[in-house]
Amino acid sequence: MNQPSPAADLRRAFPWLIGGLIAIHACMSVTRVAASLWVLHQGHGEWAVGVLLSLFAVAPMVLAMWAGRQADRYGLHRPVGIAVLMGLVGALVALLGQGLWTIGFSCLLSGGALSVAAVAMQREGGQMADEPSELKRVFGWMALGPALSNALSPVAAGVLIDYVSFRAAFGLAVVLPILAWVMIVKVPRHTPKPHSAASRAKPAWDLLRQPALRYLLLLNVVLASAWDAHSFVVPVIGHAKGLSASSIGLVLASFSVAAMLVRLAIIRWSKQLDEVTALRVAMLMATATLAVYAWLPGTAGLMLGSALLGLALGSVQPMVMAMLHQVTPADRHGQALGLRMVATNGATVAMPIGFGLLAAASVSAAPLWLMAGILLLAQWPARMLRSEHALLNERAAETKSD
Repeated sequence: MNQPSPAADLRRAFPWLIGGLIAIHACMSVTRVAASLWVLHQGHGEWAVGVLLSLFAVAPMVLAMWAGRQADRYGLHRPVGIAVLMGLVGALVALLGQGLWTIGFSCLLSGGALSVAAVAMQREGGQMADEPSELKRVFGWMALGPALSNALSPVAAGVLIDYVSFRAAFGLAVVLPILAWVMIVKVPRHTPKPHSAASRAKPAWDLLRQPALRYLLLLNVVLASAWDAHSFVVPVIGHAKGLSASSIGLVLASFSVAAMLVRLAIIRWSKQLDEVTALRVAMLMATATLAVYAWLPGTAGLMLGSALLGLALGSVQPMVMAMLHQVTPADRHGQALGLRMVATNGATVAMPIGFGLLAAASVSAAPLWLMAGILLLAQWPARMLRSEHALLNERAAETKSD
């Protein structure tokens, strides 16, 4: 009797894959918001917020390459099971005792949990697509998971902090990894096809020989840093303006709602979208918004600015993921995803600390102005990426004709 293909099984179980991604991401998101506000509530200052946000990226830097190899070799369930355990332990530590060290440890583990799970889930999702436009649709749907998590988690964390306690917010983070595993076990298990010894022997860094991948990773790092600048500045500016935790949660949520809307648009019009053009438009829109964000008035003004940034930066991930799967070999997608995770989280380690020092030494909005300038400079590698991508498409067309 013929067995259904892994891709067909995955398509039927795709909602469970998305649900698991939402839950594991929400664990990190709740921890991030609760940790940032707890530090400010204790009077530790902006530098401590920067250090804690950086910790979310330390474990991904260490684990992402390993996670990519695990995903290429074992598929989905093994790396996600490890991620669930990491997230659960990290949330329990923060729940049982609020202190700078325990909350820092929780940030470290929850960031690592998301990275290990995300690499495996993204690789699994990429197996569904047969053409570039379909890749944009798949990753548009997958990008909705984190956007939905970021829309709901800050509000939930803020309400629990305002009306119950910080401990209640960390308690919510304990439940979420368990929920993620309940959903992931509903996805059919299958082992990836074995790869050749030569393919397995190649290190992930070897992929950087491809110029298109280098330019793509550089743009991804810059745009991820702009996202980090927004995540850093909102609690700091909101706290300075006297906004409540719930109001700060609404500002953060408006970013994610806008990101969800733009990703729905990508799903709908994926065939009409050019990846590089979409990235360049997003960069220009983010540059303009970051430049004026600090002067937006009150909660409503900050929500508007966050929504504009959400529209710009929320469009990035589906485009980057679709192009990454086009410019790397199919049997090395896990390695490429791990390499991307290392690159983006390397910036996430360094940037928040730098943002904290810059804000403490100057003004709270300085990180936003810095990123606006960097985004302008990044238009050059975006032009180079277009040339390299066109060259790869020409070579692929020649190969098909032969």
